[in-house]
Amino acid sequence: MTPPLHGRRKALRLLGIGAILASAGTGFAYAAGWIGAPALTPQRIIDTFEAQAGHHPGYRKNHAKGLCVSGYFESTGLAAPLSSARVFSQPRVPVIGRFALGGANPHVADAAVPTRSLALQLSTDDGQRWRTGMNNPPVLAVNSVEGFYDQVLASTPDPKTGKPDPARQKAFAEAHPEGAAFRQWAAQYRPSDSFASTAYNSINAFRLINDQGAVQPVRWRLEPHTPFQALPTGIADPDYLQHDLQARVKQGPLRWTLRLTLAEPGDAIDDPAQAWPAQRRTVEAGTVVIDRVEAAEQGACRDLNFDPLILPTGIAPSDDPILAARSAAYAESFNRRSRERLETGAHP
Repeated sequence: MTPPLHGRRKALRLLGIGAILASAGTGFAYAAGWIGAPALTPQRIIDTFEAQAGHHPGYRKNHAKGLCVSGYFESTGLAAPLSSARVFSQPRVPVIGRFALGGANPHVADAAVPTRSLALQLSTDDGQRWRTGMNNPPVLAVNSVEGFYDQVLASTPDPKTGKPDPARQKAFAEAHPEGAAFRQWAAQYRPSDSFASTAYNSINAFRLINDQGAVQPVRWRLEPHTPFQALPTGIADPDYLQHDLQARVKQGPLRWTLRLTLAEPGDAIDDPAQAWPAQRRTVEAGTVVIDRVEAAEQGACRDLNFDPLILPTGIAPSDDPILAARSAAYAESFNRRSRERLETGAHP
């Protein structure tokens, strides 16, 4: 395990990751008027994203910079006793996906953003769809929509410096002790040199339901087969991760193991800020294989809304309120960009 950072380096790392994750998640707090008076709606949070990063027509309003990929999922069959979802019994399932960076700026340098995401749609032969949006952190820094609101306020860039105010960040951390697990992860985090060598986590919990109606809460994780190498320093290419992924796929398919972690009684099912004990039982559900990379915003993923509540029979959401809020924010982002023409002459 990489030794934790200390002093100024640790503080800068935490501030950077916290700011990006705030932009990656804070919109969820504003859905359906849950916070504030007057109501802070999904429309207002998308306006906030654009106010901070600029208006970029046709791009997603969060995780704006990304590229489309496709491939397939090969099931082991080991998860079929836990869920009636066809994805766990069909031998091979087509996959459309999207690798992306956190934040609303589609022109940010790849190496400058600590938060990476992988969104997938798995389409089974019974006509059902499973969409999942995963991120490299295993947990969130907050466990409520109100917490997200606090986080966006604390992470708003100071106009004078262009960066969050460290004092506000510190006050936020002190006010939200539930973020201890996230801060521990962030202090030890070392970015890899590739999307291909990054692990991706569901963060939120879901419920698997089998043919007999038995329910098993789970979280899932994609574990890369590509060995870890640290991200180099002094990268000049702003599209380093995209170019790397394209080069790797030309050499052969990339693979991740889909591992389900099974909750036990007492585990925090509806709290995405709490880690589950490391000794929890896991099930190797299958392998995600990516064998094609498409143009950044012109591929098959372009018109997909990776709403985490688009689930097949046999997979159900937990009662985590952040899931419903994510869905509302994603819908607003999708509806807005679908009415826009992708800006031309811009860096992809």
